[in-house]
Amino acid sequence: MKRLFFAIALTFSFLVPASAQASDNQVTVLSRNLYLGADVGIALKLIPDFPAAAQFMWSQVKANDFAQRAPKLAQEAISNDADVIGIQEATIWYCKKNAWSKKVEVLNFTKQFLEATKAQGSEYVLAKFDGKEAFNPGYSIAAVPFLTMVNDPSTFQPLFGQDKAACGFVIGDALAIKKELADKVLKVGNTEYVDTYSIVPTLMTIYRGYTWADISIGNQPVRFVTTHLESIWDEGKVPNAAKQATQLVNDLENTTMPLVVLGDFNSDPRDPRPLDAPNPGEQPIESDACPVQKHNCSAYWTMRDAGYMEADPNPLLPENYSWGMSALLAGPDGMRFDEAKKMGNKYGFSDRLDYVFIRNGIKEISSEIIGNTWPENENTWQCSNEEQIGNTQEIAQRMGIAAPDSGICLATDHAGVVSTLVLDGSKSARSADLPAHKPFPISFWQWVGLALVGAIGFLIFRKNSKLLSKSKRIPRIKSI
Repeated sequence: MKRLFFAIALTFSFLVPASAQASDNQVTVLSRNLYLGADVGIALKLIPDFPAAAQFMWSQVKANDFAQRAPKLAQEAISNDADVIGIQEATIWYCKKNAWSKKVEVLNFTKQFLEATKAQGSEYVLAKFDGKEAFNPGYSIAAVPFLTMVNDPSTFQPLFGQDKAACGFVIGDALAIKKELADKVLKVGNTEYVDTYSIVPTLMTIYRGYTWADISIGNQPVRFVTTHLESIWDEGKVPNAAKQATQLVNDLENTTMPLVVLGDFNSDPRDPRPLDAPNPGEQPIESDACPVQKHNCSAYWTMRDAGYMEADPNPLLPENYSWGMSALLAGPDGMRFDEAKKMGNKYGFSDRLDYVFIRNGIKEISSEIIGNTWPENENTWQCSNEEQIGNTQEIAQRMGIAAPDSGICLATDHAGVVSTLVLDGSKSARSADLPAHKPFPISFWQWVGLALVGAIGFLIFRKNSKLLSKSKRIPRIKSI
């Protein structure tokens, strides 16, 4: 019945002039993780050899060519007629020629994505108000000479006149909207979560946060929030994702206007899981602090317990899982594929991490998981990296389908969630602004630690340079 109603509404929309449609109390939202472009987990295992970790990540980013991915993601957003897009892993990669030079922006995923929508005739822009954009930078890895040096002559010769450069990135969240909604933005804000995760104490800390915008939809203010919660967790402790979700709920407590929260929550309804349960995505498991499915240990259940409804397909059904593709995007990850298939997802998605949550006088009309089929998905592109081709052929064979000669890659490692929503008109006043938790500054000891690691990186760099000069070749770092 719901589908019939939506089909009638959609048919009617084509008969109504665009000016009239703008006053409708409907809005279509899309949650989309653009993917950083590299497997951070593998890179972390290479530390303290920071140059090797940096080269590994850069090589994967190059193979996962965002110039190829951006048009596919743009086409997807346009074909689903999304009004508001919650973007996660809105990544900027930048590099430096040397210690005293300024960093240069080499890749900007959000900018490239928005440019691709304009090129396809349906322009999206970042929500903006009073000079502030809905872009909240999260954690970053600095471009440190000798420490995060990567070799890429084709990129760096035109920029710097040399084969190598120090590279880093910043990863954040963004809210993109149809350009025609730009003058409907009422307020924008960015904030941080108090709970952070330290990979290397006093040195490498992962910051997360969210960005929000109040937008007039059919002459009614609606608050849109997008976030990306922490993926790393420690056994025997409450996951940071759950702590951050608690802060998010508290920050939004006084929002009485219609509310839409989009994001990658890094939380599956089955978490924390029994020790003997299938867990190919290495999600949080039971412990004394977090028994099986204890709600305050789950970001998903924290949102549901706070009264948020899902405006997305049932996350307990395997066909609606939203994560599990390989780091090189050439289909599902080989190590997770068999387990995902046993769970009931034939495409290799093993976990549900992405959601649309709603509250306060807003209801779901329809919802769909998109980008969750391979290799026939509409957002695939032809990739040419040797390992991408190999993974494509291996997984195709395991699926029992014809193995193509080239690599077939998805536009990102997550599926997306698209939902069409309707306002009931019961909430009309704009709520007070959200708390503005500011980014946390780098402490004195973090600078000291950075200096020490930089010195270690310089020694490693010199050692590797001597070895390379003897061997006359550059060692290839194998991606996984």
